[in-house]
Amino acid sequence: MITQPSAEHSASNAPPLTPEQAIVNLQCSDLGLRYYAAWWLGKFRVNTPEVVDALIAALDDEADRTELDGYPLRRNAARALGKLSDRRAVPGLIKSLECSDFYVREAAAQSLEMLGDARATPALLQLLDGGVGAAVKVPERPHLIQPYEAVLEALGSIGATEAIDVIHPFLEHSVIKVQCAAARAMYQLTSKPEYGERLVQVLQNGDLKLRRMALSDLGAVGYIAAADKIASASVENSFKLIALKGLLEHQLQGTDVTTLNDDTIKLMQLMDSLL
Repeated sequence: MITQPSAEHSASNAPPLTPEQAIVNLQCSDLGLRYYAAWWLGKFRVNTPEVVDALIAALDDEADRTELDGYPLRRNAARALGKLSDRRAVPGLIKSLECSDFYVREAAAQSLEMLGDARATPALLQLLDGGVGAAVKVPERPHLIQPYEAVLEALGSIGATEAIDVIHPFLEHSVIKVQCAAARAMYQLTSKPEYGERLVQVLQNGDLKLRRMALSDLGAVGYIAAADKIASASVENSFKLIALKGLLEHQLQGTDVTTLNDDTIKLMQLMDSLL
């Protein structure tokens, strides 16, 4: 019979760790210590073959289960693997997209986006089966059937141009966050300004959280035409600076930093004005 410990694993009550002790804890019998160790190793990006192997093994854990059949340890392991930049984790994360736990699937998709490996494309596309019509809320749960935002963003970041026709309809999903994820992916896959402008429009939304999200998306895709709108958005300066930093990083990719173009200089000036 599977033991079902509480879903609340308090990191604040755990003792300070060293990398060596975290690795030991990740493989011990105490589920709370294992959960915290997986989080800690990802948080501090302890990237060794031993750590990656242990986290991959944790993706198949059956011991740490909640009363609602969630897998807390698997969630933390999946999140951590995305931060460690080791593509040996890709097959395990792809398998985790089939997990019954929504949050494991979401964490796996997010980490596959970080790893940017095209091998994940077919499995990510499977989560979009049924299209917008199937993308409905799970009864009595706070989420949709699949982690659509994470999946769409992963396909965009991976560069899965074969997914364009599947992604495009999600621009009309009833949930604005899903619309934004689709717009973000479509811009990454096509470079068409119309999709960047969809994200710019969200900067006028009355919901502060959505405005922050749009800033993050614009910075992530490097939509330079949004620079002025980002700088004037009704959002805390810290969020605007992060978005502008994203634009700047895109501008500097593959360029000679000793010769700055007008767009790059303008971004620096906008950032200075927010400091």
